[in-house]
Amino acid sequence: MSKKIKAAISHHESEVAELRADRELAVEYLKAAMESLDDPDDRAAGLLALRTIAEAYGGLGVVAAEAGISRESLYRTLSAKGNPTLKTLLAVLKAVGMKLSVEPDRHATA
Repeated sequence: MSKKIKAAISHHESEVAELRADRELAVEYLKAAMESLDDPDDRAAGLLALRTIAEAYGGLGVVAAEAGISRESLYRTLSAKGNPTLKTLLAVLKAVGMKLSVEPDRHATA
């Protein structure tokens, strides 16, 4: 008797597929991760989340082309040590069908 073994996929592949399938989840995922960009010690989390979103919405090569930057530059920018310019960040967000917005900080005092 032979049993079929179900092919395993990595957590990352599963996450990419889930984000691709659920746009609202992708937006909330990226919103939460973008908050980490304020913290230099945790900036990598936001950049890696944006990279995961790019993978979910076309792949890094496609997103780089749509953003008008080289694939290699996008890989470096969205790495743990990346430091994107505002221009690059906006271009990548636009390429994946999102935009940057501003909302009040719940913890700020006037």
